[in-house]
Amino acid sequence: MRRREFITVVGGLSMWPLATRAAQPDIPVIGYLTGGALNKTYIEAVLQGLKESDFVEGRNIAIEYRSAEGRYEQLPALAADLAERKVVAILAEGGSAAARAAQQATSTIPIVFVNGDDPVRSGLVSSINKPEANLTGLTLYSAELGPKKLELLRELVSRSGVIGILANRGNPSSEAEAGNIANAARQVGQQVKILGASSEDDIEQALKTFADERVAGLVVATGVFFGDHRQRIVGLTQRFALPTVYDRREFAMAGGLISYGTRFADVFRQGGIYLARILKGARPAELPVQVPTRFDLVVNVKTATALGIKVPQSLLVAADEVIE
Repeated sequence: MRRREFITVVGGLSMWPLATRAAQPDIPVIGYLTGGALNKTYIEAVLQGLKESDFVEGRNIAIEYRSAEGRYEQLPALAADLAERKVVAILAEGGSAAARAAQQATSTIPIVFVNGDDPVRSGLVSSINKPEANLTGLTLYSAELGPKKLELLRELVSRSGVIGILANRGNPSSEAEAGNIANAARQVGQQVKILGASSEDDIEQALKTFADERVAGLVVATGVFFGDHRQRIVGLTQRFALPTVYDRREFAMAGGLISYGTRFADVFRQGGIYLARILKGARPAELPVQVPTRFDLVVNVKTATALGIKVPQSLLVAADEVIE
């Protein structure tokens, strides 16, 4: 979704006009930086978290939105622009690349990140409990869930076949998950094939290749780019009859076979709560990085039936949500 379209749809979530802000010089301005497209659902969750502490956009806070729309090379310039505008805090989401861009742009402005990678491994913080410096945030833990997604897929498809992995080569979280899946596959003797995609044409070509090579099933690695194009991905996996597991329930709701991961909206709401605490004077070093403790399994039985797959009863019992 382009920024102009987003402003039209979301209305009150758009950037405050400069003239309005000039008339109220004391209103704090928050920077919102994403590596993907601006997502209405996630932004509303952030705003809800802020509202719980009586911070309301357009009334006593303003927000500057910056979106790379999947072009990660633009993130450093977008982050630098927010830093130059001297925002009071930055929420960086859509992969660790956004958080790193913000980290490189400022060592003083508080940064709250939301991404799918391990923030210690990716170098964002030195410790989960004591993040230090000017960064803290929340991890969706998506990259670490790759082996579980592989396990779920192997319950549904032939283990003698090859499992495809679709990764976004430009997203460190997506690459990390692909590596985690490949490592787990080696331990159980499962063959895998990894293909990268960073554009809509790449997605179609990769999925066609998987279909032509008759992979037994597919894991779509985490990544804001894939989330932004979930309708396209689900439509193609249905057309090519590829049993696929995803990282968030929105895919299963759109017709994907299985999703397994944390509740993204809940995590973004917590991001808004962290921003509110910073606005009230908390330092990032005082706010431990939040790690999810609940992961939802969603099974789309309708899609399974269309693919000729009988979902084991054990999987249906374990599911948090079954789409009939």
